[in-house]
Amino acid sequence: MSDELAPGTNRPLADRANFLLSQLGFHVAQTFAARLEPLGIAPNHFGLLMHLDRDEGSTQQQLADAVGVHRKVMVGLIDDLEQRGLVERRRHPTDRRAHALHLTAAARELLPRARGVADRHEDELLAALSPGERADLLATLRRLAEHSGNPPGAHPGLRLAAAHRTDTPGPAPKHR
Repeated sequence: MSDELAPGTNRPLADRANFLLSQLGFHVAQTFAARLEPLGIAPNHFGLLMHLDRDEGSTQQQLADAVGVHRKVMVGLIDDLEQRGLVERRRHPTDRRAHALHLTAAARELLPRARGVADRHEDELLAALSPGERADLLATLRRLAEHSGNPPGAHPGLRLAAAHRTDTPGPAPKHR
């Protein structure tokens, strides 16, 4: 390891991975939220809807486990999505104590548009990279995310989002 990269040295912030990841993460989060806002959702909503789209009929507990949040936090997040007309709770077919979560027609209409926003956002973010560099970056980021202890596809910001739901856009219109 060279002296300029040795721990404890007075490296500039632009040479510190933790700073660069934080700087980029803040920018990406802010711009993604701004791009989703016209759709009436926030990034936490997008993430939960994506999980439900893959595992429709999951219980709140199963979804909470999948995204790494406490079940009580999940209740609030699902309440929010339900109030926005994007998710509905139905009696679980085999467990009468649980509710199965289902996307509404409004969510099914919204998700392709939100995915398009996410795809365009990612393409713009990674425009300076070649396809090979993009693949390498994704592999490295996946490895770092796995090492962080977060469940795959789970964002630690969901825990905060439930506590600060007033920071998210208002209810989405029922019909678009």
